[in-house]
Amino acid sequence: MGYHINGLELETDDQGYLLEPVFEDEAVRVIALAENIELTDAHWEVVNYLRDQYREHGHTPSFRNMLKGMTDIRPEVDSKYLYDLFPIGPAKQGPKVAALPQPLGKGGY
Repeated sequence: MGYHINGLELETDDQGYLLEPVFEDEAVRVIALAENIELTDAHWEVVNYLRDQYREHGHTPSFRNMLKGMTDIRPEVDSKYLYDLFPIGPAKQGPKVAALPQPLGKGGY
């Protein structure tokens, strides 16, 4: 399986995560469509947070750290808010939609 983004086929693992991060917004649009997610500004806020965390730490945060980090950005964020955006699991589906590799362990650090 792979994603076709801007004329290139990008490789994925067996669960559909990109093997290498892609920071082009078109990648997010293509993967979100494949995940049946209609992107909103709220999705983009989480995507940008996850991409920033990946750039800074080399991986994405666990759900607990993701929740804490997002509440620092937007105080009204809670578990339900994140699960409404990424119903399969924010710490798993969020990085996939953000065009990042599969999270470490149980969803990152």
